[in-house]
Amino acid sequence: MKKIMFFSGQDTLSNVKILIIIILVLSFTFRFINLDQKSYWDDEAFTALRISGYTEYEVVEKVSSVERVSVTDLSQYQSLNAEKNLIDTISSLALEEAQHPPLYYVMARFWMQWFGNSMVSIRALAAVISLLALPSIYWLCVELFGSSGIAWLAVQLLAISPFQVLYAQEAREYSLWIVTILLSSASLLKAIRTNTKISWGIYAATLALSLYTFPSSVIVAVAHGVYIIAIEGFRLTQKLITYILASLAGLLAFSPWLLVIITNLYHLKKIVAGQGGMPILSLMKTWAFNLSRMFIDTNHERAVINFGFENNLTYLIQVSLVGLIVVLVGYSIYYLCRHSSKKAWLFILSLILVTSLPIMLKDLIYGSTKSIIPRYLIPGYLGIQISVAYLLANKISSTASQQKFGKIMMCALFSGAIFSCVMITQANDWWTKSHSDTNLQAAKLINQVERPLLISDGSMGRILGLSHQLNSQVQLQLKPYCHTCRVLPPSVVKQDIFKIPDEFDVFLFAPSVELKKAMEQNSNYQLQPLSIDLWRINKASNQY
Repeated sequence: MKKIMFFSGQDTLSNVKILIIIILVLSFTFRFINLDQKSYWDDEAFTALRISGYTEYEVVEKVSSVERVSVTDLSQYQSLNAEKNLIDTISSLALEEAQHPPLYYVMARFWMQWFGNSMVSIRALAAVISLLALPSIYWLCVELFGSSGIAWLAVQLLAISPFQVLYAQEAREYSLWIVTILLSSASLLKAIRTNTKISWGIYAATLALSLYTFPSSVIVAVAHGVYIIAIEGFRLTQKLITYILASLAGLLAFSPWLLVIITNLYHLKKIVAGQGGMPILSLMKTWAFNLSRMFIDTNHERAVINFGFENNLTYLIQVSLVGLIVVLVGYSIYYLCRHSSKKAWLFILSLILVTSLPIMLKDLIYGSTKSIIPRYLIPGYLGIQISVAYLLANKISSTASQQKFGKIMMCALFSGAIFSCVMITQANDWWTKSHSDTNLQAAKLINQVERPLLISDGSMGRILGLSHQLNSQVQLQLKPYCHTCRVLPPSVVKQDIFKIPDEFDVFLFAPSVELKKAMEQNSNYQLQPLSIDLWRINKASNQY
């Protein structure tokens, strides 16, 4: 197999090493800078809730049964305390969110015991884990191509990918899932190459770890199976039998939690219900925009450069940039299939198609929208990044004209990614954090008054996320909606309109349609809109 280097010549090689060091330093910086700057959002609040060992039912029941709670009271459910232990953390997930296996949450609980309960601390775990993806993708590319040049280019693309940086700064399990996908894939290729018991045992172990991180890893295992069946010529060979046994061993190790998932399947279908459908053209456009986020993401919505103003020309430029990235990705896959070994392109193609195509086709056929959520397509995105790295590395090491194309493309992708990451690290919110922008805006308005009281019957996760931005003197009257509860706690009585005390500056946050309508129809009060989800409750002018 041809050994691919970035460039020839001693001086050029030195420059490449300097570039790699700069990219790695930037990667570390982007992941850890301003971890406390972005506001908590619903899912991160649920992460802290599970780590603390409480169920959402317990929290909703408690806050609904008292007249008022403080921000300090809510912090009990977002941090470690003597009331709950590790078993409670696992039980909380098993009872209410079995779709999230416990590996990351157990790791996070130990991490918080060592480094504290702060927002920076819990997000730092995801950032540290995300760094492990860099040696993991290096190993995978060496197993695929036998080339350190391709491997280092893949490392650099992953290191400064805006998509990777965003999930590295989020207190969720997806950075760990990325690492386990890469490790299980690399260990599979090594097991096929060496065919030893130890190597197959390592594959089984990494597969089990991946399953205990995120259940969608089963689709990655299916992609591995499709790959090995194809390279073995659709024959029941010794390697195929060994793969089946190793996969069964990994699945057997996961069986305790698999049983939990199966037992709670009806409940899971209710809480993980998909969003409504969207037109096919809009769906495909969203796929393209999400794909571009792997390389350029400086706009909260369109995932391309934000010019600061909107008109037809800027929109055309944005769409053109996305189109160029889609074309580049398509060409990289074509180039991979034409020029790499069958084992290499077949593996990447299996990883992309088997993990992504079923989700996308289901959305097209049934009108669902799961495929517009980028985290579900992470395995396919990893395969795409590797194919782009292969294309660039080959172009750079080719003829003079091809080198020029490769250098231009590499500089464009690196510049776009670095610029994107700079913007992301300086921002207070981004598309990965739903409601975080409105939460932060609401918190600033609430914190400005002297005696704030917040009233809400909205999502408990949303309220917990907001509480991280509120000052300690803020009081809350809550009858929150419980998203993951099996039954509604008896203390939540939706029929009772909240009593509005006179001694507070009162706000209404993210209310249900019913509560907002009831408040509007109450002649004693007037709602003053302050932001999308926040209203000031004032006494009507006819009150004395």
